[in-house]
Amino acid sequence: VILIPARKFDYDLVVIGGGSGGLACSKEGICHLYFAVLDYVEPSLKGTKWGLGGTCVNVGCIPKKLMHQAALLGTAVKDARKYGWQIPESLPTMADAVQNHVRSINWGHRVQLQDKKVKYLNMNGSLVDKHTIRAVNAKGKEMTLTTKNIVLATGGRPKYPTHVPGAMEFGITSDDVFFVFLHCVCEDVALECAGFLTGLGLDTTVMVRSIALRGFDQQMAGLVTDYMEAYGTKFSWRCAPKSVEKLPSGLLQVTWMDLKTKEEHKDSFNSVLWAVGRAPETKTLNLEKIIVAADEATSVPNIFAIGDISEGRPELTPTAIKAGKLLARRLVGHSDELMNYENVATTVFTPLEYSCVGLSEEEAEKRHGKDQIEVYHAFYKPLEFTVAERDATQCYIKVICLREGEQRVLGLHFTGPNAGEVTQGFSLGFQCGLTYGHLRNTVGIHPTCAEELTKLNITKRSGLDATVTGC
Repeated sequence: VILIPARKFDYDLVVIGGGSGGLACSKEGICHLYFAVLDYVEPSLKGTKWGLGGTCVNVGCIPKKLMHQAALLGTAVKDARKYGWQIPESLPTMADAVQNHVRSINWGHRVQLQDKKVKYLNMNGSLVDKHTIRAVNAKGKEMTLTTKNIVLATGGRPKYPTHVPGAMEFGITSDDVFFVFLHCVCEDVALECAGFLTGLGLDTTVMVRSIALRGFDQQMAGLVTDYMEAYGTKFSWRCAPKSVEKLPSGLLQVTWMDLKTKEEHKDSFNSVLWAVGRAPETKTLNLEKIIVAADEATSVPNIFAIGDISEGRPELTPTAIKAGKLLARRLVGHSDELMNYENVATTVFTPLEYSCVGLSEEEAEKRHGKDQIEVYHAFYKPLEFTVAERDATQCYIKVICLREGEQRVLGLHFTGPNAGEVTQGFSLGFQCGLTYGHLRNTVGIHPTCAEELTKLNITKRSGLDATVTGC
């Protein structure tokens, strides 16, 4: 006779949120444990909703990169003529293809959860107590789940500037941009959207209240926006929107203030996209903010939080995925490894891509002092730009090092083609104590843009011309 003790809870772990972090966490379960994931998308103000997979899959990284690629291909068509190809003009028709790919990922996640024996509930979860969750579906049907542990992974949603009359009524956000084609009003999402919209042939303007790419190295941000302006994106610098009104023609009239001159201006656009930041999805959990410890634990011992919902965590898909996996392994006793949030690489998919890892020059100076850092830099020209006669003025590399000792690398910044692919490889070095000497002793792959990192020899301090010449 085998005696099986009664289960104290319905599940060993329930994850609220089926985005990148939540799915990664739930899929790390093992067959003799009971895991469940709840995911429900509250439609945007414009009625947009989507399937399993969260922001990244549906209205973030995946469709953004595909539309960025569509815009790059438009530029490549122009370049191809310089190389001798005769290609007729045609408008891109990628919307259906992008959405079909997204839906295939939605379905893939459902299949993977089933294979992993994880219960998927298309329901909105909220906390009743530390072991009880109230779940409600789209039709209002309720059920109660009990669980040993809870992981909150509901991510974030775009914010509207609620102080601007008409903003919510007539504007859209990145939740809608991949379903409705538009015009743009800033953060890295604004520049990415503006970049691919310009590349697709739409007249696009970015309104910037203070600085572009807040939190990133500002020299690099300037290169990115300079390139965008040169290739057709308009910028209204130091301007703040005051109101949005719908005209009888159907156009949207935006009124804004020039913060330099204090003058008021008006203009009309087909669409207005707000990209003014994101807010954690805590309202359904009846929480204001979620502060976590190094092990992702909240003040309630069996409740954890990962991803964008956690105060102070990077709003990046890969960090949420890694944190989710490591948390699940700790909860089932397979590991005690904690997530390392230092030196996480990221890329801004603007027309001229910008990727970085480590500290910005501003942050390095703040932490170590300007006299204690050495900045190696170079302006280079990608080989593929030469025959196409493309302007490479903003193609630039910067490596920030400590001046003393082995000159440990503190930050690496790159603008140019395939920036993310280049930086992903070099970011590994940050986990191994990368130094300037390591870079100089690395043999480059010729002819590539990435090899320019191994050839850096001009410092900002020297004042010498950092333009790469010759082959």
